[in-house]
Amino acid sequence: MCIRDRFEDNAEYGFGMRLAVDANRKLLAASIEAVLAAGTTPALADALAKMKAAWKDTGGEAKAAAAAVRAALPGALKSADGVKPHLAKIDELKDFLVEKSVWSFGGDGWAYDIGYGGLDHVLATNRNVNVLVLDTEVYSNTGGQASKATPTGSVAKFAASGKKTTKKDLGRMAMTYGYVYVAAVAMGANMNQCIKAFQEAEAYNGPSIIIAYAPCINHGIDMKKTQAEEKLAVDTGYWILYRYNPLLALEGKNPLQLDSREPKLAYGDFLKNEVRYRTLTQQYPEIAKELFARAAEEAKRRYAVYKKMAE
Repeated sequence: MCIRDRFEDNAEYGFGMRLAVDANRKLLAASIEAVLAAGTTPALADALAKMKAAWKDTGGEAKAAAAAVRAALPGALKSADGVKPHLAKIDELKDFLVEKSVWSFGGDGWAYDIGYGGLDHVLATNRNVNVLVLDTEVYSNTGGQASKATPTGSVAKFAASGKKTTKKDLGRMAMTYGYVYVAAVAMGANMNQCIKAFQEAEAYNGPSIIIAYAPCINHGIDMKKTQAEEKLAVDTGYWILYRYNPLLALEGKNPLQLDSREPKLAYGDFLKNEVRYRTLTQQYPEIAKELFARAAEEAKRRYAVYKKMAE
């Protein structure tokens, strides 16, 4: 189940869907217990027992058990007596036999800025809701205004002479709860790390947030080369790859895994590749020199902090 709103309510809608799924599955579980206790046809009893064993799973075993329950229900309903209301409830809620995955999609303007309060509240509830943030570092849908996701020195609407403040570290803020799965990915830089992050977030029985670097037309790049741009962002230290898995802490391990290596290219190699930074050099060269030096230092410090946290 995926929820994608333009600005404000992605996480809240996802949270509402999670509550609805949990409530329906609670009713379904009670009806299954009642039918098993009272007795039913051998075929349905066997299918329901297997369904109980795979109750928290979403894989092939759970799907096979759910299919067996659906196949056995009509025959059981015909021969039912006292348990017919419970069988009817199972039939009504059979779409909830397999645990559902809930994902909320949104951009950085929503997640970092206008909808952050709702996002933070949903993550704090410790319910099984997954969030994917497509981070373009600017309000892309409304013309490219600067937001809290916009990095130091980037040119955008309301930041014509370069943004003067540091980008908000949304991932590190989410980590402070200790029970939220957090990952930063860039598919073009490391596809395996990206896939692994989605697999871990999906498997984690709690809130998760994946922040994905997303090149945008507002960056002033060749959009046919977005994957290469993501790789350049990571190779220069502009973007960091990591995964924070609370389950590792339960095993006595460090929950943070830094998946980026030390930058192998100069930070400026990334900046000069994008119009949003080159424009500042052309129009305000002195400001650009100051802001880009500060941005490079911030990136260096950010990597050092994550490296220390992961050690």
